[in-house]
Amino acid sequence: MTLEEKIAHLQTTSMEQARAEGNAIIDSHREALEKVFEDHKAEALRQAETRIKAETTNAKLMLNQAAAKSQLEIKRRQGKIQQELKDKIFDETRSLVDDYMKTEDYTDFLIKCIKQAGHYAGTDPVVIYLNPSDESKRPDLEDATGVHLTISAEDFIGGTRAVIRARNILIDNSFKTQLQNEYDKFMFLGGDGIA
Repeated sequence: MTLEEKIAHLQTTSMEQARAEGNAIIDSHREALEKVFEDHKAEALRQAETRIKAETTNAKLMLNQAAAKSQLEIKRRQGKIQQELKDKIFDETRSLVDDYMKTEDYTDFLIKCIKQAGHYAGTDPVVIYLNPSDESKRPDLEDATGVHLTISAEDFIGGTRAVIRARNILIDNSFKTQLQNEYDKFMFLGGDGIA
């Protein structure tokens, strides 16, 4: 082989070897870049999923807070309306009681309460109080029951109160107490019978 052929062969071999080494370096660099890219892509995906979970949790929390606030406002409004209705019902009830107190049935009710208190007291002294608004009925009630009646200093709407001091007993048939008791225990029930 001639010198020129040797040089050409050496040149060709060197070029092939240089190309092979260059291609190996490029392939190695490409693989490294693809690995960096895949790692970066996986990290970005993981961060996005974490952020989505955090935002979802935050959105659910905000939704729950908004729902709780709305429910609280609804209950507050419902309670206010129920209180207004309750007051209106008892105002109407008070008006009906006032109408009842003008009837003969009311006088019969007073006689019954007076007799029951006297019977319950037995031989013990009893003080039976009438409401100040019933003072005009006192003579007729005393005649009908044979019991001395006292006009109360306190307005208890109507009915009677009797005190048996010997036994420390109050027999409270006053409309004020009965209305207050009913008012205190009155509540609106839901459609399912649950308060």
